[in-house]
Amino acid sequence: MVLCFCGRVAIVRTAWTSLNPGRRFHACSKQGSRCGFLGWNDPPMCARSVEVIPGLLRNINRHEIANSNLME
Repeated sequence: MVLCFCGRVAIVRTAWTSLNPGRRFHACSKQGSRCGFLGWNDPPMCARSVEVIPGLLRNINRHEIANSNLME
């Protein structure tokens, strides 16, 4: 169990930033908290993954938008 700076049990979230795509981290469980706690749950991604994953996510998003436009 991981506790944040507030003393609450931290929850696991997933980062989708371009520098940490798909990395899991612990964060404060209080909605809107300014606790600032962040603890990585897994090791850093390899450089190739950091390069490839954002492009794949952009392609998925583009296809989802195109598909939703077809449904209208």
